[in-house]
This record gives sequence, structure tokens and C-alpha cells, in this order.
Amino acid sequence: MQDNRLKEIARVFLKLGVIGFGGPAVHIAMMEEEVVRKRQWFTHEHFIDLIGATNLIPGPNSTEMALHCGKERGGWKGLLVAGACFILPAVIITAAFAWAYQQYGRLPQVQPFIYGIKPAIIGVILSLMITLGKKTFKNIELGFIGLSCAILAIAGINEVLILFGAGFTGILIYNVRNKFSALNSISPFAMLPALVVSGDGSDWKIFWIFLKVGAILYGSGYVLFAFLDSELVKTGMLSRQTLIDAIAVGQFTPGPVFSSATFIGWQMGGLAGAAKATIGIFLPSFLFVGLLNPLVSWLRKSKAMSAFLDAVNASAIALILAVCVEMGKESVNNWKTVLILVAGIAVSLFNKKLNSAFIIIGGAAAGYLLWLI
Repeated sequence: MQDNRLKEIARVFLKLGVIGFGGPAVHIAMMEEEVVRKRQWFTHEHFIDLIGATNLIPGPNSTEMALHCGKERGGWKGLLVAGACFILPAVIITAAFAWAYQQYGRLPQVQPFIYGIKPAIIGVILSLMITLGKKTFKNIELGFIGLSCAILAIAGINEVLILFGAGFTGILIYNVRNKFSALNSISPFAMLPALVVSGDGSDWKIFWIFLKVGAILYGSGYVLFAFLDSELVKTGMLSRQTLIDAIAVGQFTPGPVFSSATFIGWQMGGLAGAAKATIGIFLPSFLFVGLLNPLVSWLRKSKAMSAFLDAVNASAIALILAVCVEMGKESVNNWKTVLILVAGIAVSLFNKKLNSAFIIIGGAAAGYLLWLI
């Protein structure tokens, strides 16, 4: 029975690792489709709880969601299998680009395809928001928290402050409703671990840098590149052009955008550098999720912490909306991209059984054709 579950986990997350274009929000949309709607491993409500919990810890959100799903379905072995299968395709593809880049010093022309992929991705994400939002916004208070968080995120307020502020606002509302009853539990996430390590050995410097970044980084892939600009470009270890090209690779390859670490590590230290950067940036996620996953059910059982988690979930949905707004500013700016966006939303909402990958592929094809007009 356990072996069958592990094989199922491997199939699902290997597939998502291969077709998962578009970044964390669309990866999570694909996971919801595969593990909740298709296979019913657990409920929509528990899936949303996992999203909220994932947002409370550092690291790549979609990778951590894959780890959570694997742990829920197959225990510790499932966690390892899901993580490996989701990460490896992106790492292998990125390594191939890194080798070619090192050999020829340039990337292939992919702009016409990205032109259509981005609006299609936004459409998929918005349809996910509608699906999850129906389960998340259970009352007016949560709706107000979500709206406030979206406004704050669009205004540029730090995501961590938004998440924890929302959570403690949820507890405050719970206490007001219950006549200021005593708070019986304290969030185990109030003191977040921040692993800061350094190494003198030059052979392992790449590993230590990416381990530190993976252990303390909150936010999107663009936040990752801001960290790397500070850690690598400003210290003279990497050129800014190489970092920009790494961002491009992260955009048009499937799987987690953190696989860009593989590309950067390769430029810094060849195959060994790619391996060290990859292991360094993903290792903290395995550790954090392993520690956090058993606490999610406990959070939901505690009434006060359930209020905390409900509010965090509302803020997580709001942050997804903020991501859509920021993406839209850059990629939805004329009638062609608006057309692809509307088509993406419509197809996602009215054909829920259609795999999101086909919508993204369709967006890429439409973008290429409209680019020629």
C-alpha cells in the first residue's frame, strides 16, 4: 500500500515538475487540481491550511507545498519523493541551459512565447483565487482582512509583516468575539529560525551562500534575485548580466524558480557549483516543512490558532492577488494580452477538468501568433 502511494506521489510531482511553467502561484493551482480535485488526497480546506502554513516559513512556496502534499499522502518518504520529483526536472533542464550558456554565452530567443505565457498564467492564477476564495472567506471579517492585505501588498509592505499581522488580527477578533478570553496558546512561528552560516573554504562558499538564502528568504522569485544581487553581484562574484539571464531561465523553464540557483552555481563553479547551489537553496525547505507539517492539524484544532490560520489563509489569497496585479502591470498592456488573459480565465473556470498546462501552452502559442501581427 505504501509503495503504491509513493509511486503515485512520484508520478504526480514528476509530471508537475515537467509541465509546471509559470511560477509558484500557478504551481499551487496545478497541485490543487491534481491532489484535491482529481485524486481527493485531502479537502480543499486542508489544502488552504497548508498554503497558509507554507507562507509562514522561508523558502520557495510551491516546493514547500509539494513537500506538504507528499508528507500528507505518504509520510516522510512521501515528503522526500514529492520534493525530489518536483525539483529534479527543473534542475536538469536548468543545468542544460547553464551548460549551453557557459559554452556559447547566450540564451535562445523565447520572448514571443513568454509574451503569451504570462497573461495565460495570470488567468490560471485568478481562477485559482476564485476557487480557493470561496472556501477561505468564511465571514465579513476575513473578507476585510483579505482586502486590507491585498492593498498593503500592492503598496509594497513586507509579505512577512502582512501574514503575521493578519494572523494576530484574526486572534484579536476571536478574543473580542469571546469576551477577551485568555489566549491559551502561542504561535510557534512567532520566533522564526534564521540560519546564517558562513564558510571559509572556497570550495563550499557557493553552498553556504545559497543555504543562507534558502533559510532566510521570504517572498517571490524576484525577492530571491534581489538577495542574490546583494550576495553575489555587489561582492563581485557574479556579473549582473549573468543574474539577469538567470532570471530569464527561471521564467521559461518549468518547476520552481529557485532552480535558477542551479544556473548561477554552474556559472560560478561548473557542475559541482550547480550541485552545491541547488542543494543549499532547497535543503532548508525540507527541514522547515518536516518540522511544520505535524503542527498544521494542531493549529486547526486550537480555536485561537484556528482563527490565526483562517486570517493567514485570507492574507495568502490576497498576496496571490497582489502577484497578479504586479504581473499584469508588466505583461497585460494591450488588446492582445488582454485577450489571452480573458481566454485563460474563461477556460480555467468553465473547463475545470482541463489541465492548467494546456492553458499555458495555448497561451504560448497564441502569444507567438499575435506577436507576428
